[in-house]
Amino acid sequence: MPDHTLLTHDWTMGYPMTLRSVRLARLHVRRRLTMWNWPGDIEDAVLVTSELVANAVVHGRIPGHELRLRIVELDNNALSIEVSDPVLAFPEVRSRDLSERGRGLIVVRQLADSLDWYLRASVGKTVRARLHLREG
Repeated sequence: MPDHTLLTHDWTMGYPMTLRSVRLARLHVRRRLTMWNWPGDIEDAVLVTSELVANAVVHGRIPGHELRLRIVELDNNALSIEVSDPVLAFPEVRSRDLSERGRGLIVVRQLADSLDWYLRASVGKTVRARLHLREG
């Protein structure tokens, strides 16, 4: 079923495949969502971004490529966080592995309303998490 949700804000940035990009992406997302006056939980969005970017840096690094981060505020105030890297495989979610490595996607699944991925026509894949506003 096609997604007919309208966009209200859309921002994209490329980053080098280094761990320093994780901190930079967090800063950029926090700033952008604050400027948009996004009514959702900005810290949850920043944490999801951090985990997805870190995952791309650790598992999606191919020399000569960068990762792409895109955040999109949809017309229902939901937020889509998309991280693209050049690797075709989706990383495994290991629910039993609670060591420092391997927890990122578990955290994302707990905070996000949906987590999916798709192959890109040019190269690699995009991992997408969606956060909806909480009733409260």
